[in-house]
Amino acid sequence: MTAEHGPVVPTDEELARSLPGDFRSHLADVNGTRLHYVRGGSGEPLVLLPGYPQTWWAWHKVLPALAERFHVIAADLRGMGGSARPAGGYDKKTMAADIHALVRHLGYQDVHIAGHDMGAMVAFAFAANHPEATRKVAMLDTPHPDESYYDLRLMARPGTGITRWWWAFNQVRDLPQVLYGGRMREVIDWLFEHALADQSLIDERDRAVYAQRYDSPEGIRAACAWYQAYHQDIEDRKTYGKLDVPVLGIGSRHTYEYFRHLLPTLAGDVRVERAADSVHYFPEEEPELITRYLLDFFA
Repeated sequence: MTAEHGPVVPTDEELARSLPGDFRSHLADVNGTRLHYVRGGSGEPLVLLPGYPQTWWAWHKVLPALAERFHVIAADLRGMGGSARPAGGYDKKTMAADIHALVRHLGYQDVHIAGHDMGAMVAFAFAANHPEATRKVAMLDTPHPDESYYDLRLMARPGTGITRWWWAFNQVRDLPQVLYGGRMREVIDWLFEHALADQSLIDERDRAVYAQRYDSPEGIRAACAWYQAYHQDIEDRKTYGKLDVPVLGIGSRHTYEYFRHLLPTLAGDVRVERAADSVHYFPEEEPELITRYLLDFFA
């Protein structure tokens, strides 16, 4: 993208080098796919996983402070950003296996792990399937899919907010590539407009970064595949027992009470915190608060 048509979109390496903490961009061939990740800082390993419709860059406001205490690895999930977009493997169990293989590739036996949105689902699956590799896990605003997903309403009553229409639409085969194609910036702007407390908190450059990473037929297909795998995720969830590792849940004003009641059924050692001024994109809406929660929990 040239300056005549909008902002110049930085590469992942340029974005990584712009952050304090000596961050660098890397690729790793693991678990039959290729993952992109950015790492920096020093200390105990902390893996950060982002969600839709973003990339590792969603964590950029908290990365410098976390890097003062941890060796931080912010990874693009299978199908996201600089990672490969294979034909399959978008169930959260397989995506967690990707991250586990990356952890081993980096020479670690166990790590702290935190995820937001789709990344929170993968972080939970990581802890459920690889407890020996999990020190502590934090989930921001989104639980792992379970049977309750089948009861989500298609229509919201007037004045009660919006429905997650894209959860259903993204499960449709082939059509999203047609309707989203060339329009992912508009889709991203709509999502931020309805799930961001202050539109200035994700600026023009950030939006351009996300739109460029998603706006291709393969990028759209892969992102939708995360949603198309929900049926398998729900079946996998039935096989998991309670987590034995400490769990932090951070909920918004909309999800805090839900997390407070749900998470104790998923793990024995649970802490739930509130990001009251956020709608959904916590690391960008309240980075200081999220940094404090994560530093305190993972200490």
